[in-house]
Amino acid sequence: MSGVNQVGIVLVSHSGPVAESVAELAKGLAAGGATAPVAAAGGTAEGGLGTSAELIAGAAASVDSGVGVVLLVDLGSAVLTVKSMLAEGDELPEGARLVDAPFLEGAVAAVVTASAGGDVDAVEAAASEAYAYRKV
Repeated sequence: MSGVNQVGIVLVSHSGPVAESVAELAKGLAAGGATAPVAAAGGTAEGGLGTSAELIAGAAASVDSGVGVVLLVDLGSAVLTVKSMLAEGDELPEGARLVDAPFLEGAVAAVVTASAGGDVDAVEAAASEAYAYRKV
């Protein structure tokens, strides 16, 4: 059932390898089998550090099954880029959401919840709740 009527997840980082690694970890921790669609949008189109609206838009389109797309970002300009894209209104799928969540823990919670069939509200809540994870 991977990707069919599941919320899509886009992981936006300033680094392509970081975005790809977090995506791989989140998918692996979501049981490693069929997971909700996840796409990494890291770095610039040329492979450098930064953010690219084109890469983000492409990633969002690739995971959109019509039930929502959640975007998690690492820092600074990634936040500003996604906010700008959402304000434009035509670069991201309808209903796309920027979620305030820790990048790694939020990604894992989002992918697990989306893979279990959670709707966009549940995916957003799970990712956001990751701020409360205590390590000590």
